Amino acid sequence: MNDTLTSDVVGRRVSVNGECATVRFYGTVPPVAGLWLGVEWDNPERGKHDGSHGGTVYFKCSHPTGGSFIRPHKANFGVDFLTALRDRYEDEPEDDAKKQIVTIGNIPVETIGFGSVIKKQSQLSELRDISLRSCAVSCAGDKGDIASTCPNIRVVNLSQNLLSAWEEVTDIAEQLRHLEVLDLSENKLRFPPGSPAPVGTFSALKVLVLNRTGITWAEVLHCAQGWPALEELYLKSNNISISERPADVLQLVRLLDLSSNQSIDENELFLIAYLPRLERLILADTGISALHFPDAGVGCKTAMFPSLQSLVLDDNRISQWSVINELDKLQSLHSLSCLRNPLTVGSGAKTHLQFIIAKIGQLRTLNRCEIRPEERRGAELDYRKAFGKEWKEAGGHQDPDQDRPSEAFLAAHPRYQALCRKYGAPEDGELKTQQPFLLKNQLLTLKINCPDRPDQKALEKQLPDSMTIQKVKGLLSRLLKVPVSDLLLAYESPKMPGREIELENDQQSLQFYSVENGDCLLVRW
Repeated sequence: MNDTLTSDVVGRRVSVNGECATVRFYGTVPPVAGLWLGVEWDNPERGKHDGSHGGTVYFKCSHPTGGSFIRPHKANFGVDFLTALRDRYEDEPEDDAKKQIVTIGNIPVETIGFGSVIKKQSQLSELRDISLRSCAVSCAGDKGDIASTCPNIRVVNLSQNLLSAWEEVTDIAEQLRHLEVLDLSENKLRFPPGSPAPVGTFSALKVLVLNRTGITWAEVLHCAQGWPALEELYLKSNNISISERPADVLQLVRLLDLSSNQSIDENELFLIAYLPRLERLILADTGISALHFPDAGVGCKTAMFPSLQSLVLDDNRISQWSVINELDKLQSLHSLSCLRNPLTVGSGAKTHLQFIIAKIGQLRTLNRCEIRPEERRGAELDYRKAFGKEWKEAGGHQDPDQDRPSEAFLAAHPRYQALCRKYGAPEDGELKTQQPFLLKNQLLTLKINCPDRPDQKALEKQLPDSMTIQKVKGLLSRLLKVPVSDLLLAYESPKMPGREIELENDQQSLQFYSVENGDCLLVRW
């Protein structure tokens, strides 16, 4: 780039030795002769000042060391879309061919490396999925050239390029009529205050990634008028605050990623609570510590987030059980991830995860792990036992006519009564303080039946609750003279007559499956 520039370079994106920046100033900086660009670096550690020199403020930066002055010829102002496309997909030697899988949103995209494209897609017009990440794309180029050269493109990765304005994006998109997936992450974009993109520009777009673009919530809603078919929207790391409720936009969105936006609080979430199709909400690293659905009382379901099935709350500040209690009010929630929160780390983390399972009745997946039926049963029984003494002291009673736990207890344990109806109220014997360091307090007296072998005499054994299923099988193998590999174990409890619980994981203990005194082991082979 030479020194013959005009003032309209201000606001454009540039690359200098691999580092990206935005032009904030163009002109002279006395007493040094010649023209200069004042740039604000994406990485403020790359800069030297805040846009001031010799006591004169030439431009302003958001960081005190984010600015520098550079000569125009050192700045790369980028290339048009087709130049980058041809460089990547047409001109590469065949020996350099590689296949790469990149993920845009939740969609894996195979970007055929360059020699393979020559073989498989000899013409640019056949391209469907492309990745132009970090290719210095700054504009669409001549009008109509993209449409005539590569009209069949459906998936485009334009992340980490030199696009500086939303209008440049629409100039590209309006020539790609089949565009379904677009990743614009890490382009510092200016968004238009006026009319949205012309009708039809993004008519087929289903997935849009705008991570680290600097977009505001108001700009999202304004531009969303041009995204009528959008299903997935990624807005990570934009310092977004949700300032208003979507009205007639984003109505088909199924996935919304708001992670790493530290300005979001629980009250702002109410503004998106009635998106009718929203199934997955990602709120990781937003600083959330509280959550409350005021329209639903204890034990009731909220009308908010009616379709929400999956919620990600990783890396937040959740330390209170009241948040987990509130999540049970979500009528469709099946999957929860809450890794690296104060409530789920530390010495009690394993027990707390079991309590989360017990507190959210419809949960099927926790922290990306499936909750098996026996795990849920064990978690609910342990929870029922752990808080049984507190329940009784609060007015709980085995006799339903006398069972009146306090409002404070029910507020702290909204599902406890449901668990009592499911498994029976805890008996006095279960509420005695355990002494785990004494072996006699860990022994279970169990009946052993072989339901398929009526001639086999029933047995009774005392077994430690810490004994693994594998060791139980070894014991039974010796008693019954049957190979371990042939044995299948289950058990039934007097509290749940007629229902068998399979003991299918040899590495787990009897305690894991909540086997209790008086239960009956069922042995088959």
